[in-house]
Amino acid sequence: MKNNINHFIKKIKESWMNTGVWIQSLALFMCLLFAVYLGEDVMVVSSTYGDRELPIYSVKRDDKKLAISFDAAWGAEDFNRIMEILDKHQIKTTFFMTGEWVEKYPECVKILVEKGHDLGNHSASHPDMTKLTKEKQREQILEVHNQVKELTGYEMELFRPPYGAYNNDVIRTCYEVGYFPIQWDVDSLDWKDYEPERIISNVCDHDSLGGGSIILCHNGAKYTAEALDAMLVKLKEQGYEIVPISELILREKFHMDVTGMQIAD
Repeated sequence: MKNNINHFIKKIKESWMNTGVWIQSLALFMCLLFAVYLGEDVMVVSSTYGDRELPIYSVKRDDKKLAISFDAAWGAEDFNRIMEILDKHQIKTTFFMTGEWVEKYPECVKILVEKGHDLGNHSASHPDMTKLTKEKQREQILEVHNQVKELTGYEMELFRPPYGAYNNDVIRTCYEVGYFPIQWDVDSLDWKDYEPERIISNVCDHDSLGGGSIILCHNGAKYTAEALDAMLVKLKEQGYEIVPISELILREKFHMDVTGMQIAD
């Protein structure tokens, strides 16, 4: 509890020159003191840095665990090959699916659940979420949530905004409907149809690659499946353990730094 209080004091000092943020921080600090007075255990979670609400780009970790994610908004021609490679390496990943993809490829969704991969929400129709009202943002998330739950019984909790576009309202909406907003700190750029060797280098030689990284790939891109096997081999040779995003992130007592790194309090 002492660490939580010190964290809030630090936040107040840092934001003293910003009146709006200072008032918000002071209010949160007073709530914390009141809870301490009542003898309650307080869970502190903050997605705020300064006046910005941030998604999770990476996680500060002492180990070499990282996550690979696939955005599924296009076709599924390479889906079986990707599954074969992941099975071969006994790796679980995270697939962020649009509602349109779920509707078109329901058997793929079922396979993901059966194999133990994370199912992530990528909106119903892949809009720029920053251009929607909060009510429309909620609809885009919850429509896919209910669609997947009805199909498989799976309760999704991870959301990736289409195009990586977000603002404060998008991040707040995610948390309000029980979701963690997820970005990435390593982009394979496979959507540009680079050759496999270039995709592998984009990931394995990336300056940001490290324990806690979240790697972005795409199901349906031209050369992703072809690059995947060698990419996984090289990551393992570098000492990394690949886990689903659900096993990588923190769910309580965390705050964000300016880069969107999730840090334990």
